[in-house]
Amino acid sequence: MPSEAISIIGGSGALGFGLAVRLGRAGVPVVIGSREAGRAQEAAAKALEAVPEGSFTGAANEEAAAASELVLLSVPFRSQSETLTNLKTVLREGQLVVDATVPLAAAVSGKATRTLGVWQGSAAQQAEEMVPEGVRVISALHTISAAKLKDLDHELDEDVLVCGDKKADKERFSALIELIPGLRTVDCGKLEMARLTEQLTPLLIGINIRYKTHAGIKISGLPAR
Repeated sequence: MPSEAISIIGGSGALGFGLAVRLGRAGVPVVIGSREAGRAQEAAAKALEAVPEGSFTGAANEEAAAASELVLLSVPFRSQSETLTNLKTVLREGQLVVDATVPLAAAVSGKATRTLGVWQGSAAQQAEEMVPEGVRVISALHTISAAKLKDLDHELDEDVLVCGDKKADKERFSALIELIPGLRTVDCGKLEMARLTEQLTPLLIGINIRYKTHAGIKISGLPAR
């Protein structure tokens, strides 16, 4: 049975591209979106070079968002609001948006080890407020290293923390992301919990700086699935 396709908005960026090549290698058709179609097409060609057996296409964000029922938003916080505003006319009822945005202070020339206060409580909740009615939002992928994802020779072994109000949405995303060997999803509760999981990114950035590594998160003691 063919895997569900995914559109990655911001797929030419570090995290988005790393996920694209990993998912592509796992047999997932990937549409890479970027503000400029040419840049997206270049990223798709680069992904195909890294994973010749993969299925990659590149398109402007609007076209990419309309191409799949599952849409991953992987853009810097400073671009989140503008990107979602531009996608309002193409996102449609029934689509699932996975928000990987982190409100890092670097968005306003601050430190990457600090976050900004978001009125709605988290970047994911801001996304939920901005998408059209009928489009659902979950939050995930804040603790996964872009460098590790891009390095296809690196064996992953970490957890993906997922927040969302509907169990079925989280299970749908989990079925896709767990096609990547070494990744396991952990249900962290409702979308409001994203205000906590988003804060783990600057924590890990600080750890990585001090230890010169690319640390991840692994939750112990969970029952086997």
